[in-house]
Amino acid sequence: MNLLVLSDTHGNYPLAIKALEDAGPVDRIIHLGDDIEDARMIEAIIARPLIKVPGNCDLGVEDARAVSVTFGGRKIFLTHGDRYQVKSGLTLLRKKAIAEQARIVLYGHTHVAAIEEIDGILFVNPGALCAACPHPSCAILTIAAGKVSAKILSV
Repeated sequence: MNLLVLSDTHGNYPLAIKALEDAGPVDRIIHLGDDIEDARMIEAIIARPLIKVPGNCDLGVEDARAVSVTFGGRKIFLTHGDRYQVKSGLTLLRKKAIAEQARIVLYGHTHVAAIEEIDGILFVNPGALCAACPHPSCAILTIAAGKVSAKILSV
């Protein structure tokens, strides 16, 4: 199973569509906020639902700010990341992942792509796709044959 992970499009949904084209076939698409309206636009364009959570710039949006999903038998915690102060490190997010019993955490907010394993938990930040980003990126999370891997894709 391949999951395309997007975050921080900030109104630049055309670049997110390019990321989807560049990524090739994916089973699901996840948008981690800032701008959730971009996620809705992408859904309309590709006629497929996205899994999405709003970010700190998605004012007035009532959607859940974090969700847990399970793919390939792996529990994944999804959040934008601002409420866990990810710009200051992953300590709070690690505690939340442990509380949620998640083995994978997908987050954004920092605009910096990162893949890191801490205490057996895989943390993936796809980076950002906003127009002002010097290095736009997304991530592919692959769950197959009981193994999990992630990679960052430049867009």
